[in-house]
Amino acid sequence: MAGEKQDNTWPLPKFYFQVKIGDTEAAFQEVTGLDIEAQIIEYRHGNNKGFPTFKMPGIKKQGNVTLKKGIFVKDNSFWDWLSQIKMNTIKRNTIVISLLDEGGNPTMVWTLNNAHPVKITGTDMKSDGNEVAVETIEIAHEGLRIENK
Repeated sequence: MAGEKQDNTWPLPKFYFQVKIGDTEAAFQEVTGLDIEAQIIEYRHGNNKGFPTFKMPGIKKQGNVTLKKGIFVKDNSFWDWLSQIKMNTIKRNTIVISLLDEGGNPTMVWTLNNAHPVKITGTDMKSDGNEVAVETIEIAHEGLRIENK
């Protein structure tokens, strides 16, 4: 029923979340790309009488995380962060993405280690549109850790 305290009967809603970049909390409209996969290595013994291959787990690989947010006046923080890239050096941050319960407490937490921007896409513009201007930032990272609180 509506208004009941969250328990194990219902899955968590995905609309109440928080993103922290370093020590700064940032407001985002959407977060996507929280995935990790193990690449497959196919192997076949030379003396195998059949033709099937064995599938073994290989190197783990994580994709880039995409964050979307509204554009605000005089807020160029992501463009400034991206412009710090100089000859293989960049300021890396820890990004913490938390799925919150009805009390604002974290229930699941995704931590991106050594994260840095790799792409920023500005908003599209339409003379007859009435949507909010939204920019997209793509983040690369060196590890994804998931915790349940």
